[in-house]
Amino acid sequence: MCSEGSILCLGNPLLDVSANVDAAFLKKYDLQAANQILAEDKHLPMYQELAARPDVEYIAGGAGQNSVRVAQWMLQVPNATAYMGCVGADDFANRMTEQAKKDGVQVRYQVDPSTPTGKCAVCVTGIERSLVAHLAAANNFKADFAMKNWDLVERARVVYMSGFFITVSPEAILNVAKHVAENDKILCMNLSAPFIMQVPPFKKTLMDAIPYMDFLFGNEAEAEEFAKSEGWPSNDLEQVALKISRMPKANGCRPRMVVFTHGAQPTIIACEGKVQLYPVNRIDPKAIVDTNGAGDAFVGGFLSQLVCGKPVPECVRAGNYAASVIIQRAGCTFPAKPSFVWN
Repeated sequence: MCSEGSILCLGNPLLDVSANVDAAFLKKYDLQAANQILAEDKHLPMYQELAARPDVEYIAGGAGQNSVRVAQWMLQVPNATAYMGCVGADDFANRMTEQAKKDGVQVRYQVDPSTPTGKCAVCVTGIERSLVAHLAAANNFKADFAMKNWDLVERARVVYMSGFFITVSPEAILNVAKHVAENDKILCMNLSAPFIMQVPPFKKTLMDAIPYMDFLFGNEAEAEEFAKSEGWPSNDLEQVALKISRMPKANGCRPRMVVFTHGAQPTIIACEGKVQLYPVNRIDPKAIVDTNGAGDAFVGGFLSQLVCGKPVPECVRAGNYAASVIIQRAGCTFPAKPSFVWN
């Protein structure tokens, strides 16, 4: 059974500013479809340009917050999930707080009144999206805030962090990771974006955290970049998953499981020297609205079953279900209740 605060996420709360764009827009801001980057100065005018578009939508986002919102939606248990991150003292933060409460997620935002709430440009081209995150206040989360809210850490049975949080608070990551390992809880993390493996300080934080990870999520692009950063062949995702699963682990009470999604191709899971492939239910391409949040939704669905002690096939089934719902809607949004049938 799932109880209050069973899942905790630490991440970068961002307000998604989502709109349809064309190839010329991507070229103007030096963007690539199906990619995730941090904003540079040259990208900052983009947010106003997107906000001026008639189809612009504002959605409570950030990869980790997306996942925890989806997990909460799947569980339908009041306050089953909790979330920590840093926001500004502004209307964007108010919008996210209202959305989180509506979705049933307990949020404890650290508030930095001197810095605006972070935002993420979601540039949609067809069914693909290019994400450009301007962290702003999200970048100012302090490990002390996590310590002051340690009751959320102690209550949680599953803790999830997106790889994007690596850029913000390595200290908080390791403090929480050590608590999870010492108390035989479950720590899950996501590679999140290729640049995490490309920037040496971020890669170091990732490698420092890997011994504490019980579940590591990623997609094919992130898996390939991880392999390249380690000097491994990157053309065999199954072997990459196996190699990561065999890396040293701080807590021996359970083996590490590596979960790689690959679009419509089977989900790859490596654990204890074995790889299993789980087919993905095909969605009519005409029904796909956009792929924004699909990976986040997969993780949210997976966590909803993991925290309830369900076996891996059920976790994958729930993850694929959640992702299939999200890609048939604009942004990381969902209907009032899931139609997922629990086994």
